[in-house]
Amino acid sequence: MRVMVIVKASPSSEAGELPSTELLEAMGKYNEELVKAGIMKSGDGLKPSSTGLRVRFRGNERIVTDGPFAETSELIAGYWLWEVASMDEAVEWVKRCPNPMREESDIEIRQFYEMDDFAASDPDGKVAAHEDKLRASVAMQDSTLAPYLFFAGRCDEALEFYKHALGATVAMLMRFNESPDATPEGMLQKGFENKVMHATVQIGKLTVMCSDGCNDKSTFDGFRLALSLPSEDSCTGVFNSLAEGGKIDMPLSKTFWSPLYGMVTDKFGVGWMVMVPGEQSCV
Repeated sequence: MRVMVIVKASPSSEAGELPSTELLEAMGKYNEELVKAGIMKSGDGLKPSSTGLRVRFRGNERIVTDGPFAETSELIAGYWLWEVASMDEAVEWVKRCPNPMREESDIEIRQFYEMDDFAASDPDGKVAAHEDKLRASVAMQDSTLAPYLFFAGRCDEALEFYKHALGATVAMLMRFNESPDATPEGMLQKGFENKVMHATVQIGKLTVMCSDGCNDKSTFDGFRLALSLPSEDSCTGVFNSLAEGGKIDMPLSKTFWSPLYGMVTDKFGVGWMVMVPGEQSCV
């Protein structure tokens, strides 16, 4: 069951009085308990209504009114979104909350509608299917995508190479023999016990994940990593560094989309497109 837990505004919150250090710390501990319990999905405090706007709908009219708004008891000062088993559970958690205001205050619990509640108005399920797609789209907006490279037993060597060529930094590295879970028997090629199981590497603003893989059969086919640099000098330096021991597939040159662009395959078989971004234009 999804519920919104609403912290109602009070005279002090509408006056813009900030919580004390003690209250901030108490709320931090309370939120930590909610997160550990798997209940809290999100939550935030709201600035006073004096910083807000209200839009009234009257037929085709849209009338905008500046805050502050007079009905303090009807205003919201903050909220949480929780996933709970029942309203009783939500009430028990609310009772544990520190008083969020300097004076007496109220916290309201409201249950969300679910699509099943609208079944009578959506007999063929089209609206529900559309809402599912929208939720998936929203979730993807907060997703991250990172390349995962398998170096067939040469991951340590590759990491050292990228540190030199690209200024890469290793944020995390774990070897197979350091894994808290035993590797399934027969999964690893003999001699791979001390190889890199997983590493997280930062190259510029890109996070790259990499591993030795389970054997020496990995290849890099069908893709390239596109690396943009701010100047022609930096582009040339990185391109030449990546080409050491590798192969230049297209020398650096001017193109219609970039003042300097080239393609290189490094000595580990990873393909790169190295460039200086061109000016963007709208057609």
